[in-house]
Amino acid sequence: MAVIDVLIKYFPSFNVALGETLKLTAVSLFFATILGVIFGLFKVSGIKPLKVIANIYIDIIRGTPLMVQTMIIFYGLSQVLRPYGFSWGAIGGNFTAGAVTLSLNAGAYMAEIIRGGIEAIDKGQMEAARSLGLPYGKAMSKIILPQAFRTMMPSIINQFIISMKDTSLISIIGIRELTQNGKIIAANSASLVMAIWVAVALYYLVICTILSRIAVIVERKVSYGKQ
Repeated sequence: MAVIDVLIKYFPSFNVALGETLKLTAVSLFFATILGVIFGLFKVSGIKPLKVIANIYIDIIRGTPLMVQTMIIFYGLSQVLRPYGFSWGAIGGNFTAGAVTLSLNAGAYMAEIIRGGIEAIDKGQMEAARSLGLPYGKAMSKIILPQAFRTMMPSIINQFIISMKDTSLISIIGIRELTQNGKIIAANSASLVMAIWVAVALYYLVICTILSRIAVIVERKVSYGKQ
């Protein structure tokens, strides 16, 4: 009953925090997709320096915790660049720092998703496109990537779910998303700590369940007609 009371009492606060969580997730996934396409293409290219750059980026991001990356980008980067006039506060504050961190983090995983999607397409299609006189870039953008994205959509939605849950770690720099909102409410309502955190968990559970169902539907649609 206490959980219901918390949800009713703090409904406006939770809704604002949910909006911040979804906005942070959407912005970061948008830029992560761009990074993923760039570095995914680097990984499947025949140019060795590009492969090396992609591997370094992916290995660093996948080999370090998101919370450490957040601290480096929010505190470390601002300290290093402060003599040059840089300040997160001048470009959107902690939300921008959080979006940059999540974008870089998710971008590495998106790069692997996109690499796998591209490599799943029959190589003969690229060879056929090149034999018809299409440049590599146009063949990739017009023929290979559209098919690859169709295959990758379930994985991209799953990455959206992961990124949304990862926003809870970004709360360490003060963005009032769901987890930070729970911390603030719990600090002012010590007798309701359990109910507050169960309420936070329910918000995550509902959103993740909805996105998971969407992923299943998308997977069925993209798999229709396949053997």
